[in-house]
Amino acid sequence: MPQVYPVRRTKIERWKREALAEKSARAKAIAARLAKFYPQLKVPLAHRNTFELLISVILSAQCTDEAVNKVTPELFRRYPNPEKLAQADTGEIEQLIRTLGLFRAKAKSLKRCAQQLVEDFASKVPATMEQLTKLAGVGRKTANVILGHAFDIPGIIVDTHCKRLSRRLGLTREQDPTKIEHDLGRLLLPAEWTGFSHRLIIHGRKVCYARKPACGRCVLNELCPSAGVPGI
Repeated sequence: MPQVYPVRRTKIERWKREALAEKSARAKAIAARLAKFYPQLKVPLAHRNTFELLISVILSAQCTDEAVNKVTPELFRRYPNPEKLAQADTGEIEQLIRTLGLFRAKAKSLKRCAQQLVEDFASKVPATMEQLTKLAGVGRKTANVILGHAFDIPGIIVDTHCKRLSRRLGLTREQDPTKIEHDLGRLLLPAEWTGFSHRLIIHGRKVCYARKPACGRCVLNELCPSAGVPGI
């Protein structure tokens, strides 16, 4: 039987306007509970090095990690480094990843990204936001995954789950991912950024579903202004 966490509406008012210090304290409490509930920080995308992680994250856009993990073993067997991928035929890349959404656009991005790595970065994955976001197929979300998990540089990963949960938790009112990243960054210390956003994503996949969040088994009930509210 899953543990049930009662919703106590007296603890926090829905969409109560909080002072920054108050909201920061609540964000830290949320981060602490998530860290206890999800103690391990491991990217679910199978990879052996930073280059493979970069390619896998690009491929994960609008599809599941499981789907990506099914195609990358053969992709990396054929193209184990930027040089090989940069020289690959786009049609062959498409065939290897055709089970993924947007496979044609992703194939072009992979080839161009590999070419950029070879031409501009000596075949090494760069370690700054500015350089990473110059690569084809790489936005701030992907860059923050690479920075946080490959280089241990703090970054807030704002995907659809992080966006949804940060709004439900009343930590931001923004819709734009970059603005959400800014809001969350003000509430937590940089050392918490990667772990907090990563765990928020996991929580969104396992508990706080988009259509019908499982509030009855959520460890964040007492800290969440949306807990038990229909249609949120």
